[in-house]
Amino acid sequence: MKEITLTAIYEEAEEGGYVAVLPGANTQGETLQETRENLIDAVKLILETNREEAERRLATTAKMTKEG
Repeated sequence: MKEITLTAIYEEAEEGGYVAVLPGANTQGETLQETRENLIDAVKLILETNREEAERRLATTAKMTKEG
């Protein structure tokens, strides 16, 4: 599996807790750790959804080998 590095911005929210922003994803949490975990979950969901969509599109037009 290829590893990638993403840079997120974390800010304290006026109403308490934290907000995390990453191009294409944002989230919030009560603590910085909770916010990090929520952002990781959001990114995983985005990548999984994008992979599934690509597989659907390619399934009708190309031979495909699925890895990982």
